[in-house]
Amino acid sequence: MATPNIASVATITGVTLVGAATTGDDTIIDVTAEHTYKLNTILICNIDGTNSAWVTVTISIDNGSNYHAIAKEIVVPAASTLSLLDTPVYLDETDLLKIDAQANSDLTYCVSYEDILD
Repeated sequence: MATPNIASVATITGVTLVGAATTGDDTIIDVTAEHTYKLNTILICNIDGTNSAWVTVTISIDNGSNYHAIAKEIVVPAASTLSLLDTPVYLDETDLLKIDAQANSDLTYCVSYEDILD
């Protein structure tokens, strides 16, 4: 299990992942072997028209042994959308991306990334 070489790739596939954020600290991305994911966009939308809610997004680069926050309890106002990435982030094989929300059914996410196979 080595870090994929993105200078010489077999395929690059664009992927959009959408879902509802829950209070369950859910793993939404688990990078498969021989792949690198280039995260381009993480959007969080508060679909509740009245209440704000916070979101936390974490990354593990050691297959879940340790997690590091890239967004910690960021408040998303009611009926609005927040962009969490200004620049791309790379995830190597076995890296994980988790999302946790203050309340169930208030926040949705949209993650756009490139799946790079070496």
